[in-house]
Amino acid sequence: MKRIESREALLELYRELAGEREKEEKYIAVCTGTACLANGAQEVYDAFKEELAKRGLDIQVKKGEGSVSLRGTGCHGFCGRGPLVAIHPRKIFYQLVRPEDVPEIVEKTVVGGELIDRLLYEDPVTGERVLHEEDIPFYKKQMRLLMAANGQIDPKSIYDYIAIGGYQAMAKAILDMEGDEIIQEVIDSGLRGRGGAGFPTGWKWEDAKKHQSPVKYVICNADEGDPGAYMDRSLLEGNPHSVLEGMIIGAYAVGATEGWVYVRKEYPLALENITLAIEQARELGLLGENILGSGFSFDVKVARGGGAFVGGESSALMASIEGRVAEPRSKHIHATESGLWGRPTVLNNVETWANVPIIINKGAQWYAKIGTEKSKGTKIFSLVGDVNHTGLVEVPMGITLREVIFDIGGGIPGGKEFKGVQTGGPSGGCLPQSQLDLPVDFDTLDAAGSMMGSGGMIVMDENTCMVDVARYFVKFLTEESCGKCVPCREGLKHMLDILTRITDGEGTMEDVELLEELGYVIAHASLCGLGKSAPNPVLSTIKYYKDEYIEHVRDKKCRAGVCKALVKYIIIAENCTGCHVCFKRCPVGAISGEPKGIHVIDQEMCIKCGICKDVCKFDAVKVV
Repeated sequence: MKRIESREALLELYRELAGEREKEEKYIAVCTGTACLANGAQEVYDAFKEELAKRGLDIQVKKGEGSVSLRGTGCHGFCGRGPLVAIHPRKIFYQLVRPEDVPEIVEKTVVGGELIDRLLYEDPVTGERVLHEEDIPFYKKQMRLLMAANGQIDPKSIYDYIAIGGYQAMAKAILDMEGDEIIQEVIDSGLRGRGGAGFPTGWKWEDAKKHQSPVKYVICNADEGDPGAYMDRSLLEGNPHSVLEGMIIGAYAVGATEGWVYVRKEYPLALENITLAIEQARELGLLGENILGSGFSFDVKVARGGGAFVGGESSALMASIEGRVAEPRSKHIHATESGLWGRPTVLNNVETWANVPIIINKGAQWYAKIGTEKSKGTKIFSLVGDVNHTGLVEVPMGITLREVIFDIGGGIPGGKEFKGVQTGGPSGGCLPQSQLDLPVDFDTLDAAGSMMGSGGMIVMDENTCMVDVARYFVKFLTEESCGKCVPCREGLKHMLDILTRITDGEGTMEDVELLEELGYVIAHASLCGLGKSAPNPVLSTIKYYKDEYIEHVRDKKCRAGVCKALVKYIIIAENCTGCHVCFKRCPVGAISGEPKGIHVIDQEMCIKCGICKDVCKFDAVKVV
C-alpha cells in the first residue's frame, strides 16, 4: 500500500478507484455477514468463485468488456431470507440461495441475462415476484444511511471504502474545520447517542474538549450484549472504516490522540474486520502520525471484552480496558473529565460513530431534517421474534411501531394475533397492541415505559405469556448484574423469586404489589444504567398486562399455556380421529387409546411438554 500524504493524493486515489467501479460491467455481491454465513453464505461465495473461474470470467475488479467481479459484502439486513445475492448493475436480488443454485445463476443471469423466478422474493399478499431489493416491502420504508454501504463494499478492503467516498469527511474535518466547528455541526445535527441513553453526542464532545489534558481518549463501544440484538456487530463487520473514520473526526474535534475499540469476544468476525481496517488505515497513513499532512496524529487499539453484559456500561468498559474487573462506578465525575486512566474520554457506540462522517459530508441541516424534533436521523433495529421478516431495519426516527412490525416486518406468522413488542433489550419495556401507533423515538418510548436502548425489537404473538417474559428478562439481568450495589444485586434476586412463585402458581396479589414497589426502588437506587432500567420488563408488563398477572395469581391460569404449573393438556373427544400419533410421540407414555379410537391423557403422568399438541393435525389437543 502506498502511503497517502495529502488530500490531493486521497482524491486522486478516490477518482481512480471510483472510475474502476464505474467501468465494471457486472459484479456479484454475496452477503457474508454473520447471519448469512450461518446459513451457508461462505459455501455460496466459494461456489461463485469456482464457477466463474471455470468459465474463464475474471473474478477480480477489471476494466473492459466481459469482466465480472465477485464481492463478499457485509450484512444486507434481510437476515431471515439469507443467503442473499445481488447481481449488478441490474440490481437483481436473489434470496435463500444455495451452492447448487450458483451454476444456474451464472449461466442464466450473469451470462444470459435471464431471471430465475424461484430465487426472487415473492410478495405474500400479491404473489408477485419482486426483482429489485428496494421494491421488497421489507426495504421500502427503510432509510438506509448507514446500512446501504454494507451491500456495496468488501469490508476487508479499504480501497472499496475509499471508492465510495470513504475518508473524505475525515479530510474535510481535519483540513478545513476547527474542533469547535465540528462539535457545533454535531450539536446542530441533533445526533444523540445510539447506545441506549440517547445523550446528545455534541454536548459530550464539547465537555471533553473544554477539559485541558495532555492525553485524551475516544472509545468505540462494540460490547453489544442484548439478546437478539446485532446492529453494532453488523456495522463493524460490514463497514468498519465508517466507524474508524467517525472516531478520527471525533478525536480531532476534542483533541484526543489515542482511541480504543472495545469488542466483545463473541464477535470474532467484527474483531477480525476492525483489526484489519485499523492496520490498513495505518499502512495508508490515514491513522498514525501527521494524517494527510495536517499535523494531527491519532491511532487506535482494540480491546476484547469478556462477554459480561455489564461490560457495556461506560465506566465498567473503561475499567475492563484498564485491566480491572468490569464494574461500574458512580458518575458524580463524568468520563469527559476523568475517564480512561483518569483522562478526559469520549465514549460512543458503533452506530453513533458511523453517523459522524455522514453529518460532516452532508451537513447538520441536511441530517436534522430526518426524524423528529428531538430525535434526529435514522436508527437501526434488530427485528426478531414472532414476525415474518426478521433482520436489521434502518428507519427514520418517528416511524411507528406498526409500520416497523407490519409494513417492514410483514406481520405475525401463521395468522396469529400480535401480543406485544419489547424494545430496548432486556432492560426495555413491553408494549401492547394499543401502543402500536406510537412513534419510535427516544422520548416517546421512554414515556410509554419502554426505551430505545441500543435497538433491540422483539415481537411476541398470542402464544406468549407476558408474566413469563418478565421472569425471563429479570433472570437474565440477575445473572448479568455485577453485584456491586445492593438494590440491583438483592432487588433483582427478590424480584425473580416473586415472579417464579407467580409462574409456579404460588403467587398472591400482594406479590404483584411488591413487584411494583421493588421496581421503583431498584430503578431509583441502583448505581448504573443496568439496575436503573432493569425493572422495566416487570413494570411495563404489570402496567399493560395486569390481567395476566391476576389470572396467574387468582385463577391459577396461564392463558398462553406457557407456565407448566398452571396448565394441563386434554384431548377433545369429538376432534380425536384416533390417528395414534400423539400416543407414539409422548415421551412418558401418558397417552392411552387404541388406533382409530378416542385417546386420553393421564394427568398424573403428563410432564406438560406439549409434544402431543404440536403433532396433532386435527386440533384435538387443547391447553386448559
